[in-house]
Amino acid sequence: MKPPYNITGEILRLVSEISHKIGEVNASFLTKQSPELRKTNRIRTIQASLAVEGNTLSVGQITAIIENKKVLGPSKDIQEVTNAIEVYNQLNKLNPFSEKSFLLAHKILMSGLIKNSGKYRTSGVGIVKGSHLAHLAPPASNVSFLMKDLFAYLKKSDELMLIKSCVFHYEMEFIHPFSDGNGRMGRLWQTLLLMNEYPLFEFLPFETLISKNQKKYYHALSTIDKQGNLTFFIVFMLTILSKSLDELLAERSGPLSNADRIQIFLLAGFKKFTRKDYMSYFKMISSATASRDLAMAVKDRLIKKIGDKNKTVYQIKDALTHN
Repeated sequence: MKPPYNITGEILRLVSEISHKIGEVNASFLTKQSPELRKTNRIRTIQASLAVEGNTLSVGQITAIIENKKVLGPSKDIQEVTNAIEVYNQLNKLNPFSEKSFLLAHKILMSGLIKNSGKYRTSGVGIVKGSHLAHLAPPASNVSFLMKDLFAYLKKSDELMLIKSCVFHYEMEFIHPFSDGNGRMGRLWQTLLLMNEYPLFEFLPFETLISKNQKKYYHALSTIDKQGNLTFFIVFMLTILSKSLDELLAERSGPLSNADRIQIFLLAGFKKFTRKDYMSYFKMISSATASRDLAMAVKDRLIKKIGDKNKTVYQIKDALTHN
């Protein structure tokens, strides 16, 4: 069954915004990102995801663990970090559409922390906030079926991965298939699903924004429990992803060059376009800058100019169109 949600104008706007930013990151940043910055972003991701679950270790302490240095801290927190480092190191070996991989990831993530790591729960579970029951998960007898159904949705739905990853995140949290570790598994698996289509998400620390907006995150989850419709949570997570891309882009050195802009635009899927189309894509540039960019692309034989003056259109070279 398809989980209940609606594709709203706000969701479409966010998807378009994120897609644009992904193109910008791919063309102007990711290929130039230093190994050290990738490492830093991975550490930030691990720290943020575990902090949401109450882990007290800092970025500096996690860095020390990665570097095999001695760290003082609660043994449980150190074990959580060690496990998270191991599972993130194996991300490229995990299949986001495989329930077997899903269980393996949980086994690694929760090894030494719970007795039944890598196995679905066999008893009922609820989430208590303060003095009241915030969420009562489905009976343990239904978990295996519900998870198989959720993975079937992943494999069969033709919905955009940006949306499907949000749906999986919430639905897994609702099912609460494990006795512990559900929150970090939901965030980990959304990362893995996004990575499958957009490799940059391996090093995008969007979990830091979830950590900073922890109350809003839990509010979004509880809101959907009451509404029975995932739309609110999808909007929340897409907003987090968009802001995370903004932070990543802010880390790049210097503004976009004309070559960067052309490369980004060529990846956007246009076949024929006008200068106005180009300026609509890069809203902050002047008409003179757009003309210089396009003239350079014509000179470099990346695009072909057709017509003159206000009837000018540009066409992507056939070789590029078919790549």
